[in-house]
Amino acid sequence: MAKLSEKVHVEYEQIENLLNEMPAPEKLPYLSFLELAGVATLLHNFYNGVENILKQCLYAENIPVPSGSSSHKDLLVTSVENQILSQETILRLGEYLAFRHFFVHAYALDLYADKMESLVENIKPVFRVFQQEIDTFLERHN
Repeated sequence: MAKLSEKVHVEYEQIENLLNEMPAPEKLPYLSFLELAGVATLLHNFYNGVENILKQCLYAENIPVPSGSSSHKDLLVTSVENQILSQETILRLGEYLAFRHFFVHAYALDLYADKMESLVENIKPVFRVFQQEIDTFLERHN
């Protein structure tokens, strides 16, 4: 069975790949409808990768992964309670969780460049902070 750090690094690699495909925020207003839908998919995939990592960290600690209607939010709260992430980081990730919820439940026709601009602009810094906190957790875990 793969070690936790190996599983996390596979997710990191996938997230890095999608970040490399993310257009610059100032280009969003000029993208076609289909291109905006692609950006929305990348944002959604980013958050899925974050959740995959958090779940792996909880599994490794034998901490139950939240389930039910509020499981996505509860996953962030559980991550703070178990000192995997800071409160500040989950607040920043909360914006991506909100977008994930919107993306899953809305029509693609409701996607607007101006609504995604700050998410695209902040995604790399948010990921770097997340990655630092996960790496700190991995150091403690080993």
